[in-house]
Amino acid sequence: MNTTQTTDTAQTMVKIILDRWDASVKNLDAILDSISDEQLVSETSPGRNRGVYLLGHLIAVHDHMLPLLNFGERSYPHLPGFFIDAPDKTVDNIPSAQELRAMWNEQKMVLKQKMAGLKPEEWFEKHTAVSEEDFANEPHRNKLNIILTRTTHLAYHTGQLVYLK
Repeated sequence: MNTTQTTDTAQTMVKIILDRWDASVKNLDAILDSISDEQLVSETSPGRNRGVYLLGHLIAVHDHMLPLLNFGERSYPHLPGFFIDAPDKTVDNIPSAQELRAMWNEQKMVLKQKMAGLKPEEWFEKHTAVSEEDFANEPHRNKLNIILTRTTHLAYHTGQLVYLK
């Protein structure tokens, strides 16, 4: 395979994965647009997480992508305490549905802007949670793989939020 073919393949792989991430974001947005704040504070099914918890969780996880992809500091460093470190309904005074919707809209725009700034070959560089030594042995632990795993995670929780409709 020559250099041009390798570059074309890398560009295609990056485009496929980023398009899937973007489509997953749009799927979540469609659900959020179709439900009220009252529905969002409901449990997805009896005894399960509330929609606000799932949305807060997604924001916290996506916010962690900023330092992980070397895009800068987290925008919402307080959210993991509500939505990652503690189960739903165990922490009082979580952000409101309206506040979470605004955070999600800001978060996805920041990520989209930062992601658009990377060249295809930069997606195959290591992310910040892997050492140089480990990356040399496991080159799949790259920035693009972070997008792939977060896309799967986003789709999973979007599927849960469907039950709020």
